[in-house]
Amino acid sequence: MSETSASVGAEVREPQPGDRATGLGSWPGTDVREAARTIVGEVPGLPYVPELPARGAGADMVGRTAALLVDLAVEVWPSGYRVARRPGGEHRRAEELLARDIDAIDEALGEAGAHPPAVKCQVAGPWTLAAGIELRSGHRVLTDRGALAEFAASLGEGLRTHVAELARRTEAPVVVQIDEPTLPAVLAGSLTTPSGYGTVGAVPGADARALLEQTVRAARGAGAAAVAVHCCHPTPPLALIGATSPDAVAVDLLALGGADAPKEVLDALGELWEAGTELWLGAVPSTDPATEPELQPLAQPALDLADRLGFDRARLADRAVVTPTCGLAGASPAWARRATGTTVELARAFADPPEHW
Repeated sequence: MSETSASVGAEVREPQPGDRATGLGSWPGTDVREAARTIVGEVPGLPYVPELPARGAGADMVGRTAALLVDLAVEVWPSGYRVARRPGGEHRRAEELLARDIDAIDEALGEAGAHPPAVKCQVAGPWTLAAGIELRSGHRVLTDRGALAEFAASLGEGLRTHVAELARRTEAPVVVQIDEPTLPAVLAGSLTTPSGYGTVGAVPGADARALLEQTVRAARGAGAAAVAVHCCHPTPPLALIGATSPDAVAVDLLALGGADAPKEVLDALGELWEAGTELWLGAVPSTDPATEPELQPLAQPALDLADRLGFDRARLADRAVVTPTCGLAGASPAWARRATGTTVELARAFADPPEHW
């Protein structure tokens, strides 16, 4: 976010400490306009195009990213998404849902008279996309090197149109978040084959890095002001992700274990931060907690992390962004709103810590 303060066309307000907060994409319910209004109101520094997977096929991470693909289409089978010979009703529905989502964030910004420093969109990364779509044979796209390359190139082309439209509609720089929740399974070779009795072979780290790096470059080439790679797995491949040179890496801080994370995880986080990469720290529960959490306990894992890594806590205000631990699709609408507002409260507190911290 540090490089996204210049507006594309409209005058933006002065940066605020609470601007260093955002959500990771998904939202509960089916009312996209209400979701967009809430997002614009609660995270004015980096509002984002909402994802509402409760609307069904085409509205989830893989389906909405498939809607961006150029000269490729998908259809829905009992086993999930499958490559289609030509766009059908299911593919067109995914495109229509994504168009409504862009309309919703555009309208919400207009209604609020808001000119944010940047807006964000989310797409499934190449490995998560290729793991979540089947070839017509029933095997995953990632098992076919030619198909894998075709999908990655198509995604890059689709990003050009998507980023350009979002920038034009919102008159703001666009941050692209690349979601790779399936990448650890791709690297581990733990994804199942169509029969369910075998597993897909592990992808070498060098191959995984090269394709993800291609998508990071494609997002920048599409006009993205910044690119974040998000993996909320408890053991994300941080060194590999960092090698693709994103502007930010988003993690579930609580799933990692905070300052008690394994040494290799802490080392990788420290190297990313030392290199100037922003850390997007998932610090607020993404589902309804049993009791309302207080701000200081929510902040403590991030404070402890900075201490453990040997950085001044002020770095949390300068080179970190606060997020929920993951998407909010599994939360109640009330908690989704509260969690989103709490990320802003935490960002403000990191910039101006209470004395007792």
